[in-house]
Amino acid sequence: MAGLHNTYGIAARNFTAYPEMPDAKALVDYGVRMEELGFDSIWVWDHILLGVQPNFPIIDSLTLLTAIAARTKKIKLSTGILVLPLRNPVVLAKQLSSMDQLSDGRLLLAMAAGWYKREFDAVGVPFDQRGKIMGENLEILKRFWTEDMVEGEWTNHKIPAGVMYPKPVQKSRPPLLIGGYVDRVLKRAAVEGDGWLTYFYRPEKFAKSWAKIRNYATEAGKDPDTLMNGAQLPIMIGESRAAVEGKMMEWLNTDFDIAQGSESTMDSAIMGTVDECVAQLKEHLAAGVQKIVFVPYKYEMNQCEIIAKEIIPQLRAFQA
Repeated sequence: MAGLHNTYGIAARNFTAYPEMPDAKALVDYGVRMEELGFDSIWVWDHILLGVQPNFPIIDSLTLLTAIAARTKKIKLSTGILVLPLRNPVVLAKQLSSMDQLSDGRLLLAMAAGWYKREFDAVGVPFDQRGKIMGENLEILKRFWTEDMVEGEWTNHKIPAGVMYPKPVQKSRPPLLIGGYVDRVLKRAAVEGDGWLTYFYRPEKFAKSWAKIRNYATEAGKDPDTLMNGAQLPIMIGESRAAVEGKMMEWLNTDFDIAQGSESTMDSAIMGTVDECVAQLKEHLAAGVQKIVFVPYKYEMNQCEIIAKEIIPQLRAFQA
């Protein structure tokens, strides 16, 4: 699997705050434009039900990525993150394999165990077993993608002889990053996954957890240099940090949550002039971040264009 060093993705606004609704066709157009701007990957959020008062309408992540795939040629299709325990892994293995076929091998997936209990209750998946289900579902996915015949019994799946073709285009399979923050999840990212995706981490917090992940890989006999990582970071470019900070924090605190006990923090936000933002982003690269996934302020097109045309070229030069 190719690494993620010096690559730059961008998030899509497939969820909104009620009563505003996400615009499916506009999201596909957005994906096309992000490819034109040179982003290597587009990242969509994943939930089935999210919130009550307020609630957050959301377009299904995999349906949206399939539509974007049909209109694009190069941009990778990414989930940040897919709530794996909510999905039937046998059905999901088929769906993702088909998406990789349709996109000519452009899936770059991140998955996690989830956090929203109401969503689990509604789908009928035991919330308190989500970690175990996550591990089993990962195993089932990987085996269907790489083995001629799958045999085994898991908590919710009995497969005496499972044959699934066609396989994904990518060999041996699409990359799987794991999202999360507790030690057992960091170990899973190192050993069962291909690396780690963070959400709103500051550089020093990233470096601390990434060191743990590398150590877990070494202890398991896995080369830590083969691991991949990505960092989702909110960003707003303006005349100065002082000029944008109020609006940025209001948006982040309205549209995003921080999981209790995690290392994520709203003050991870990148803010200021182009040069100020570049300086802040260089700290993340110096801490070991391979891929930055930008979450631009309100997904405004002028923000996306500045990132693509003025910020990423400086970051590439820094890593050259």
